[in-house]
Amino acid sequence: MLPDTLARPRLLTYLLEKIPASQIAVLARDAQKAQHFADKGVTVRTGDYHNFDSLQTAFEGVDKVLLVSSNDFNDRFGQHKNVIDAAKAAGATLLAYTSIEEKDPHNSATGILAKDHALTADYLKESGLPYVLLNNSLYADVVPMFIGEQVLENGIFFPAGEGRVPFATREDMALAAAVVLTSEGHENEEYAIANDETYSFADVAQYISEITGKEITYTSPEAAVYKQALESAGVPEMFIWMLGGFAQAIKDGELETGEADLSKLIGKKPTTLKEYLTGVYGS
Repeated sequence: MLPDTLARPRLLTYLLEKIPASQIAVLARDAQKAQHFADKGVTVRTGDYHNFDSLQTAFEGVDKVLLVSSNDFNDRFGQHKNVIDAAKAAGATLLAYTSIEEKDPHNSATGILAKDHALTADYLKESGLPYVLLNNSLYADVVPMFIGEQVLENGIFFPAGEGRVPFATREDMALAAAVVLTSEGHENEEYAIANDETYSFADVAQYISEITGKEITYTSPEAAVYKQALESAGVPEMFIWMLGGFAQAIKDGELETGEADLSKLIGKKPTTLKEYLTGVYGS
């Protein structure tokens, strides 16, 4: 079963290539908003991460559950705990969780963003429910957000130092999740859903320069200077904190664990960061 708000269209596409629609269900808070899934023959069940009873009812008869981490930061760990408890109570035989690939998520510069993942993973392991941890690296898809819309005019201004990240695309991550959900032998395993290569923001600047024919510079300011620049630009406080936290985590090497299982799961070389950026900046 997949939560509809975060069940990426590509994940559903990959699942439908592997199993019949009748074997797939999605969880939605509002069934009408999930009609596009029903139109494909997928079962839609209503439920809310905050409501344990609704989840237990929705999970009845479900064998495998994919818990995609909530994008609602109001007691995110409590929401995840509800899903795990409800899946176990309903008799699910496996729960896969999209966690984070980081050296020590309990003590990350990203704070509660990573710690919620760590608490959920710990709880899932202790629950007695067979599990799979899909420890996702940072999405390649977030790089344009980190570097801003004016990158071609102003270059990259981001305090990540020389830190490196095995950025992977959501597309490849969706395929990996579909493989895990539709094949056997993954019980109680952890996978680093990370690229085979790591990339710095100096690499990002070089790639965009090569793609666009424009010279893109990379400046890594002090964290306080970066924060002041974002405040002056009117960026909301939540985003300043999030961007600064990820930059610090990258600079500190927290996201470069040396582990990478993505290519093994999807059976091919993952999309490189330059290939992804070509799709964004190459037109």
